[in-house]
Amino acid sequence: MNVRSLAVATALGTSLAGGGWVISRGLNAPETDFATARLFDAVLGHVRQYYVEPISDSTLFEHATVGMLRELDDPYTMYLPPNRLKRLTERTTGNYIGIGTQIQRRDEYPMIISPFPGSPADRAGLRTGDRVVEIDGVKVRGWMNDEVIRALRGPPESDVTVVIERPGDPERLTITMKRTGLHRRAVGRTALLARGVGYVDVNIFNDSTAMELHQAVDSLTKVGMRSLVMDLRGNPGGVLSQGVGVADMFLDSAQLIVAMRGRGPGSNEQYRDKTRQAWPNLPLVVLVDGGSASASEIVAGALQDHDRAVLMGRETFGKGSAQGIFSTGAGGGVRITTSRWFTPSGRSIDRPHTTPTVAEEAPVDTFRTEHGRRVAGGGGIEPDVQAGDTALAPGDQVLEDALGNRVSDFRDAMVDVAIELRSRGAIRSRDFTVTPQMLDQLWSAMHAREFRFPRSTFDGARPLVSSLLAREIARFVFGEDAEGERAIADDAVIQQAVRLAAEAKSPSDLLARSEVPRGVRRQEAGSRN
Repeated sequence: MNVRSLAVATALGTSLAGGGWVISRGLNAPETDFATARLFDAVLGHVRQYYVEPISDSTLFEHATVGMLRELDDPYTMYLPPNRLKRLTERTTGNYIGIGTQIQRRDEYPMIISPFPGSPADRAGLRTGDRVVEIDGVKVRGWMNDEVIRALRGPPESDVTVVIERPGDPERLTITMKRTGLHRRAVGRTALLARGVGYVDVNIFNDSTAMELHQAVDSLTKVGMRSLVMDLRGNPGGVLSQGVGVADMFLDSAQLIVAMRGRGPGSNEQYRDKTRQAWPNLPLVVLVDGGSASASEIVAGALQDHDRAVLMGRETFGKGSAQGIFSTGAGGGVRITTSRWFTPSGRSIDRPHTTPTVAEEAPVDTFRTEHGRRVAGGGGIEPDVQAGDTALAPGDQVLEDALGNRVSDFRDAMVDVAIELRSRGAIRSRDFTVTPQMLDQLWSAMHAREFRFPRSTFDGARPLVSSLLAREIARFVFGEDAEGERAIADDAVIQQAVRLAAEAKSPSDLLARSEVPRGVRRQEAGSRN
C-alpha cells in the first residue's frame, strides 16, 4: 500500500473512532481488508485521472466519507461539515452570539416577529412587525432566513446596524446594536389555566431544559397550580442528560429512567433517578405527537412505564438511538449512532427505518408498566389517551389544497390585516372576536395578492381561518403572550388535557380517570412482565 492509500484509510478511519485505534487495527487487519483498501485506491486513482471534470483530493475524500456513512442506512449517522456542526452545537446548548429576535420572511423581507426580553433587539426598541430592509449597509430583499441569521450573528460585542421600516412611520429607522451572548430558552409558554391547571411548553432539550422546567413548575406551584400539563408535541429531543433530568423530577429515587445498549465503551448504561420527587402529589398529563422524538420519548416512556403520568395525543416519532459526535480535526465532525435506548419496561423506542414488505403488519411485543398496565412495543410511544385529529377537516383540507405552496403568502395577508388594525387602534381588548368584517378584509388582502380560488373555499374553513387570524392579530397588537393565550384556548388537545387534569386529586386518580379499553397497537405477540 502506498503512502496515499494509507492516508486515505487513515482519514476515513479517523472519522469513525480516532486515529490511533484505526492505525493499530489496520496493522493487524486480515488480507481482505488490504485488498479492499487497494480497490479503493485504484478507484480513487481512476477518478482523479479520468473523470471529465477535475476534482480536488479533499473533495473526493469528503465524498467518500459521506458515501460510506450513507451506506450504513442510518438516517442519524452522518458527516457534519464545520457549518452544520456549529448549528448543531447551537441547538443543543441554546447559546449563540446575536441580537436576540425571532424573524420570519414576509413579502421578500425579514420581519421582526418577537424580540427576546432583555436582548439587544429588545433594548434597541425593535418591535413586532418591523421590516428589515438593510443589514450593515447591504439590502436584504429576497434573503432567506438562514442568510439573515448569519448576517445578524458575529463576534461578541461587535456592532450590527439594521435599517427598518415601521408600519405607520413614514421614515426608515437606522438602529445599531451590539451583539452579545444569548441563550435560547427551552421552555416556551408557561401559564396557569382554568381550575388550577398549569401548562408548560417544552420545545427542545438543550443544556438548560431541566433547570428551566423546574423553575417553571415551581413558579406555577407557588401561584396555586394543582395539576400540570407538560407539552412535548413537536419537541425533537436533544441532550440525553436533560431528558434524564426532566424525568428525574417526577420519579422516585433509584427508579430506572432509560437503559442504553451498544458496542463501544460507555454505550451500555442505565440511568436511574437520583433525587426525590419535588411534587409527588402533582397529577401530570404529558402531550405527545409524531413530532415528539428522542429525549422527548425518553421522558414520555419513563413516566408512562412508572405510571407517573398520563400520556395524551398521538404516537411519537420513534427515534430511539443515541449518537456520539467525534471530531474530524478540520472543524467538522462525524455523528455516529452508538447505542439504542429502552424504556424501564424494556421497550425499544426505535422505529424500524424500512417499511415491511408483507401485506400484514408484523406483530409486536407488549410490555407491562409498574402497576401492570399493558403498553405496546415496536417503536415510538403510544399515548394512554388518543387525542388530536389525524387529518384536517374537509373544509380545512380544501383550503390547504387551494393554498398549495403559497401558505407564506396567506400568512403575509393575515399580517397585512393585523398591522392595519393595529395602526388604527381598532383592537382594544385581548379577548376580541374576529368579526365578519375582519374576514372580509383578509379576503381582500388575499385577492390583492392574486389568490384566485372561490370565496366558498375560504368560507368553508372559516373556524380555522378565524383562529389563525385571531392569533396573528393578538401577536401584533398585544404581543407574544397574548398570541400564546389564543393558541392555548384554540388547541383542542390542550383543552381536553385540562378537563382531565382538573378533575384529578392525585397521580393515581388521574390514571384511573384516563383508563379506557385501549387494546394494543397492531397484533399482540406475547407479553412480558
